[in-house]
Formats: sequence, C-alpha cells, structure tokens
Amino acid sequence: MRGFFPFLLCASLFATDWPTFRGINSSGIAPDQNLIDDFGPEKNVIWKTALPAGHSSPVIVGNRIYLTGYEEKKLFTFALERSSGKILWRRESPRPREEKLHKANSPTSASAASDGKNVFVFFTDFGMLSYGPDGEERWRAALGPFNNPMGQSATPVLTGNTILLPLDQESGSYFLALDARNGKTKWKIDRPEFTRGFSTPILWTPPGGNKQVLLAGSYRLVAYDVETGKEEWYVGGLTWQLKPTPVIDGENVFILGWAGEADPGQQETVPEFAEVLAKIDANKDGKLQKEEFDEKMQKKFADLDLDNTGALEKRDWSMYQAKRSVINGVNAFKMGGQGDMTVKNRLWKYEKALPNVPSPLLYRGVLYMVKDGGIFTALDAKTGAQLKQGRVTGALGNYFASPIAADGKIYTVNEEGKLAIIKAGGEWEVTKVIDFGDSVHATPAIVDGRIYVRTRSTLYCFGKQ
Repeated sequence: MRGFFPFLLCASLFATDWPTFRGINSSGIAPDQNLIDDFGPEKNVIWKTALPAGHSSPVIVGNRIYLTGYEEKKLFTFALERSSGKILWRRESPRPREEKLHKANSPTSASAASDGKNVFVFFTDFGMLSYGPDGEERWRAALGPFNNPMGQSATPVLTGNTILLPLDQESGSYFLALDARNGKTKWKIDRPEFTRGFSTPILWTPPGGNKQVLLAGSYRLVAYDVETGKEEWYVGGLTWQLKPTPVIDGENVFILGWAGEADPGQQETVPEFAEVLAKIDANKDGKLQKEEFDEKMQKKFADLDLDNTGALEKRDWSMYQAKRSVINGVNAFKMGGQGDMTVKNRLWKYEKALPNVPSPLLYRGVLYMVKDGGIFTALDAKTGAQLKQGRVTGALGNYFASPIAADGKIYTVNEEGKLAIIKAGGEWEVTKVIDFGDSVHATPAIVDGRIYVRTRSTLYCFGKQ
C-alpha cells in the first residue's frame, strides 16, 4: 500500500485534463464548478512562470503542462510541473528555414497534444517532434517547406496511436496521419482542391461506425476514417479560408468561417478560364501572365498565383472563381452519411458579425462567437436564431484567443490582454474584466478548479488559495 498511495493522491489531484487545443476535442468546455471570479496578475495567483513568446495554448495532462515558444530565432518545447509552474525541461527544435508568416502569427502557433505520457509538437519551420515524459526525443518527422503566406498553425490531434496533422496550403495540400509510437506515416491524403487553412481537426464516432476525423477547409468539411484516411462524407457551402475549429454536439457540427471579400453582397461571377484565355492571352501560351491583365487584376496577381509559377494556370483560375462565389457564415449540419451531404444535412446558416480567428463555443445549447471590436453574439444552436448581440464592454479590440466555458461562465481574452468573464445564456452579461497588461494570443485553459492564462511573457495559474 505504501507504493500505491502516491498514485491515488496524484489521481485525485488531477482528475481531468486539457490534452490539446481547447481541451477535450477542442470543445473549449471544462466540467469545473465554483471557479474564482476575482483574479488577476497580482490576485489569487497560485503561481506564475516567465516564458518566451509563443501563440500556442497550454496543454495540461497529469502533472505536466506543455507549450511551445521562440526566443532569438530558436524554437522550444516546454514541460512545466502543473502543481508549481516549475519548468521541468525545455528542448530546442531544429529550424532549417524561416517561413513567411502573417504579422499576427508566430512560428509557434500550433498547440501541443499529449497522451499523458508523451507530447507531440508541430513547427511550421521543421515538422513534427515527439518527446517522452523526461524530455527525451522519441522521434522526429521533418515536413515542408510549406506554401502558406500566413504560416501553418493547425494543431495536431492525437487519437489512440495516431497523430492527425492537416497541412492545407496554397498548393500541395495534404492530410497526414503518423504513427504516434514511431512517427512513421500511416496514410497521406492529397487535397489539391483545398488552399490555405488553419482549422484543427475534431473527432466523431457515428453510431455503430468507426471513428472519423472532421477537417474543415476551403469550401468543404470532410469526414475521413481515422484508421484508413478514406473519405466518408462531406458538406460544402463554406468560405474559402477556414481559421476557426468547428464544434460538435452528439449529432451536429457547427462550422464558422470568415474570409476577406466573401461577406454577403461581395460576390461576383468570374468567367471561365478558356474564355479569359481567348480574350487576353496575348502570347498564346495557354497561361495568364501578369502583364496581360488590367491594373486592378495585376494588384491581385500575387494572391492568385497559388503555386508561385509567375503565371495563372487553370487551377489558379478555378480557385479564384470559387473564392469570388462563396459567402461567409456559420453553417450548422447534421453529421454523417456518405458522399455529398450538403443539402440533406444542412440545418441553418448565419451570416452576420462573424469572427476572423476565434473558434465558436457551443455551451448549454447556445453557440457563442466573439469578433474583433468585442462584438459578442449568442445564437440558438437548434435554429440559428440570434439571441443577443452586443459589445464586451471593457474588452474591445482584436481577438485571436477562442472563448472557453465552465461553471456557467464564458471566458474571453482580447489581444491587449483584457479577459472578460461573461455570464452564459441567451441573455449573456459581462460580469468582470481583468487587465493583464500584456498581449494574449493563446486560448486559456481550465482544469480542476484552476484557470491558466498565457500572455506574451508569462503563464499564470489562478485558483483558490
């Protein structure tokens, strides 16, 4: 019994985990109750730990917290002791290149995934690495380079012995499954019809069926068999660039997507490639050169030349046609089926005040969204009807972190580091705003009565003393 007691104590202290971006299946929901409301950088701090900058969100499993960060062009994985915040180890990743990033992105945007013993991390400037509990490298899988002007940032997802990693980009998109035990490829699905995307996959098991992984990308969400990579079903009608991660209940999936030039009324009919060639292909090479376009199209040319060949081919043009036809929105679908389920499974669509980056939150039958400017919207998850929309007073500005929920409360934090606590419900209400005085891109975590917030410089753990 002497050797058994510490195990029981550990299990009782750490009853739940937050094993990937936004916790269990990226839902953003924790079962915790009686959380503290009065906390901040100097109030009800259990511990705080200085860390290098990074956009990855804390992943918490057992007595470990995993994050990534960068310092002086070096990329690191960190393991912290959950009870004390002590840095147990840090490991540097190879960095053979520095890929182009959006100014709001970072080279450490993807969050880690953990099975409670090992950790799995992805860096856009290298690929995948796995470490054991003491920081020993288990394996590495060099990937890329990638053709993504914003930088790759989707989080890998672990299920059983499989690591699932989406690598959508302007050209050469694919979905990769690696063996979590050794890093070897289990399957690879090419996705040529998808351009850049940033959405983290989620998992769903249909009644009586095999586990599926749902991946939202350009124009479609596709469900693949986890073990084989076989495409099972899909729904369309999405916008051209997906950043948020979908959320699900037992039967339905809610997919949020906003991209530039795709709000209602901004659509246009783009002629067929052959028609354009006949009109402006001056050198008759079967391609469209920049100088063959008018001034307006020349300004767009770099964005349209997806494979960076210096000319627009048929695929480039087809993607441009699709891009100019879609409408942003939150789409709700019933899950399941075979093949194209867009019409049969559609439930509703909502097209107003849509966030750019933050994922939606489905909590107690209400779908919540937070948009730049602090615009907070609650929708009835069954019908899509707007219940309430307003400003998160005291926490306006831009939002990159996604909302999370527990104990009847919703927690949102803007880029300036102002965290709002919101009473959940159709008639939501802001109850408190906490100013961290430091920028925030990472999504907070809630585990076992403690709230974890990562700012640019510090990871905080808050709870009852």
